[in-house]
Amino acid sequence: MTSTVHRTCPLCEAVCGLTLTVDDGGHVTGVRGDRDDPFSKGFICPKGASLGRLDEDPDRLRKPLIREGDQWREASWEEAFEAVRQGLARVTERYGRRSVAVYLGNPNAHTMAGGLYAGPLVKALGTRNVFTAATADQMPKHVASGLMFGHPLAVPVPDLDRTDFLLMLGANPLESNGSLCTAPDFPGRLKALRRRGGRLVVVDPRRTRTAALADEHVFVRPGSDAYLLFGIVHTLFAEDLARPWHEVNGLAEVREAAKHFPPEAVSRRTGVPAATIVRLARELAGARTAAVYARMGTCTTEFGTLAQWLVDVLNVLTGNLDRPGGAMFPKPATEFGARRRPYAVGRWRSRVRGLPESNGELPVATLADEIETPGEGQVRMLVTIAGNPVLSAPHGDRLEAAFAGLDFMVSVDPYLNETTRHAHVILPPPRVLQSGHYDFALLGFAVRNYARYSRPALPLDGRPSEARILARLAVIASGMEGPGGTGGPDGPAADLDEFLIGEMLRKAVQTPGSGVEGHDVAALRAALEGETGAERRLDLMLRLGPYGEWAGKGDLSLRKLLDHPHGLDLGALEPRLPEVLKTASGVIELAPPQLVEDVERLRDGLAAEPPDIVLIGRRHLRSNNSWLHNVGPLVGGTNTCTLQINPADVARLGLAGQAVVTSATGSLTVTLEPTDTIMPGVVSLPHGWGHAGSTQQVAAQHAGVNTNVLTDESALDIPSGNAVFNGVPVTISPTGVITAH
Repeated sequence: MTSTVHRTCPLCEAVCGLTLTVDDGGHVTGVRGDRDDPFSKGFICPKGASLGRLDEDPDRLRKPLIREGDQWREASWEEAFEAVRQGLARVTERYGRRSVAVYLGNPNAHTMAGGLYAGPLVKALGTRNVFTAATADQMPKHVASGLMFGHPLAVPVPDLDRTDFLLMLGANPLESNGSLCTAPDFPGRLKALRRRGGRLVVVDPRRTRTAALADEHVFVRPGSDAYLLFGIVHTLFAEDLARPWHEVNGLAEVREAAKHFPPEAVSRRTGVPAATIVRLARELAGARTAAVYARMGTCTTEFGTLAQWLVDVLNVLTGNLDRPGGAMFPKPATEFGARRRPYAVGRWRSRVRGLPESNGELPVATLADEIETPGEGQVRMLVTIAGNPVLSAPHGDRLEAAFAGLDFMVSVDPYLNETTRHAHVILPPPRVLQSGHYDFALLGFAVRNYARYSRPALPLDGRPSEARILARLAVIASGMEGPGGTGGPDGPAADLDEFLIGEMLRKAVQTPGSGVEGHDVAALRAALEGETGAERRLDLMLRLGPYGEWAGKGDLSLRKLLDHPHGLDLGALEPRLPEVLKTASGVIELAPPQLVEDVERLRDGLAAEPPDIVLIGRRHLRSNNSWLHNVGPLVGGTNTCTLQINPADVARLGLAGQAVVTSATGSLTVTLEPTDTIMPGVVSLPHGWGHAGSTQQVAAQHAGVNTNVLTDESALDIPSGNAVFNGVPVTISPTGVITAH
């Protein structure tokens, strides 16, 4: 016998609906796109089609592991949690809470547990040493949005289904399925844009699959996106094409800054002809509707925040911000409450390098410094949740050595991998099908308002859910649970949920206009539904959200989502800037002082001679960072760890077969993939490989190399602290000949 299960794919940002066939033994026997999902409409990619293989990966850990010397042994859950409690006590009694650090990996954005419990765990640990994958990815966008609009999550997304002109930089959604722009079937949406007479222009150092689909592909030197965007801004002002619709502060300051970046000067730095820059400005200004969208390739550069700022400066100047067909603000179903203070960065700084905090976290590029450098506040304990920074953070080999010297390390992860092998305790979350799923983070960037919840399809069989694992860790960290404490249904971990629900209800009843202002907290709590604390918290957020029955603007609740297992379409994006803006002035801050100040650094580099060769990353359709290299159907073909290089550079440098890539931090021997899809002077290695010696059998057979041996932790985007992964200067030598860098 088989059963049919509907759920959201958790493997990338597209949130596609899946229909799975599951047999009586809990094995997935079939996966297809959910044709009744109103958002994804049956779209599926190779990752989603392989969800069953990932879910039943034989190398996934089923029980907690405790390391004793160089050996691992399986332990009971109670023994493992007790080991965590003792380890935390030893470290904090000797060094204090400042000696504890947390690293949250990218998968936390794809799990319900990460969305609900990572924050309480960090708060319970009582440390400011918080590091996440965001500073190896999208932090420039959050900082730019926070400074312009007053909130780091006020991120405009292109209204893909209605725009007439889309200018895309450093993004390859035909491989990534989209990023900070949640759009199932991104390829189909781009094709539809062109079918209705719209125009797609892609700016990228590689002729990616997305660039090949576009009406026009513009090659650009890596790391020069901010120069190109400023050249477009300059043209808008010079030709009197700037037409902002919204009230803004700083228009004169932006005009003055743009004077230093005329297309002719910018052309020398970017490699983009001045005539092309002028034409792009005119096309943006002349389109009926238009949007500028930029992602990973522009964020992970030395001017990442300036590039992301200028993206929305252009959306404002062309009158396309908060306008159908332009760049718009989604309205997620769990959105509630206003930011109380204006957004700020640098509220505290890292101990060793003095790097500023952004969004409550420090740059991951300085994590090794904090572990290695003696003194008060030296990190001696690390908690990692769903992350593999040895492969994903800059100068990964240094970070790996630093992990080996920690007094205590705890990892919540399904694998014994390059990072978790340094842990003293590993707590594995259950299978995907044993977990509930709601996309708290990703639906905040959706190109259409939508909500969907998937209940666990399979029982837990006595093991704790990921939500319960993180809640239990928070309880241990808070001191609410002493030796021998219980994590059962009625124990302190469940009390945490009740505490969090109570706090949110108390805030809601005290918030003017919330829909439950002045109501009785106990009565509201009694009305909540859900089989677990996580479900009850979701129910509360839905009821209080903009479509919720307690907000007086709809009838959304957990029950309604359960009654609609394919998801609910909540409508097209609508203008909502006044309710999104949280700046102290109440208007768009077009020229935040921190960013105008950083323009001086950009000016200093305008006349700089570019390096002979620079390194960039690349995405694979059948991969997601380091996650999926242990799934046989997803490895091989084009999903390989090769160095893409232009044939002209191969001939110029006398290369064949393999070569040695050397940077300021290390060297790698790599297999060459000559291709004219990459511009001369640029080489590309994919991110997340380097599984030599892994206990993951498939990954070990396709180990590849860790490109982050080559990336430099001292190279940062200054306003955000984001690591620089694109535009890294390297030298390329024939094997057997290593050139000093």
